[in-house]
Amino acid sequence: MEEKILVVDDEKEIADLVEVYLKNDGFKVCKFYNATEALVCVAHEEISLAILDVMLPDMDGFALCQKIREQHMFPIIMLTAKVSDMDKITGLTLGADDYMTKPFNPLELVARVKTQLRRATRYNKAELPDEEELDIRGLHISKKSHKCILNGKELALTPLEFNILWYLCEKKGSVVSSEELFEQVWKEAYLDNNNTVMAHIARLREKMKEPARNPKYIKTVWGVGYTVED
Repeated sequence: MEEKILVVDDEKEIADLVEVYLKNDGFKVCKFYNATEALVCVAHEEISLAILDVMLPDMDGFALCQKIREQHMFPIIMLTAKVSDMDKITGLTLGADDYMTKPFNPLELVARVKTQLRRATRYNKAELPDEEELDIRGLHISKKSHKCILNGKELALTPLEFNILWYLCEKKGSVVSSEELFEQVWKEAYLDNNNTVMAHIARLREKMKEPARNPKYIKTVWGVGYTVED
């Protein structure tokens, strides 16, 4: 099936440039200059990945990302001129999977698109044995079905969120450092100033309705990392 990429950017030149590079690599592109039309597209098309600009005329990209995440789990890459750590954390906390700042190299963007699509495909494949399931105090997580049930209710997790939770549950009783978690899930080298893990943990806790100060499942061991207790 041809992979369909949603591109939303109110700067026509940038949107057109991204479209050209993606099409040259064999992707089908749905391109829009505002969030309203993009949401209509998402409701009717089977999107494989979205590239969202933060500054849009009718709704900022963070809000658009959050709207998409209410119904869809495909990867999202935020594309923006903003460069502060807080902007990046905001995007990741709201469900984005990656973040690029302008100006950017279109070839790097296409490479990141391919990386996110590979991860999404790999995490969604149900090719592991039935016994790869874990139960922890009302939390049931299955790597075969790629589902997570908490107290009888299924959680809508992105592939990255699922993989983070699975790794922590698999290592239950042990403390996992941010560096280890990042390198195991993202398969990339960890940088000292990387806030990606923290942002995704915060998003996971929000979906699990966990209080940040006293969570039941994903606990912070200050200065060390994260743990899921037995």
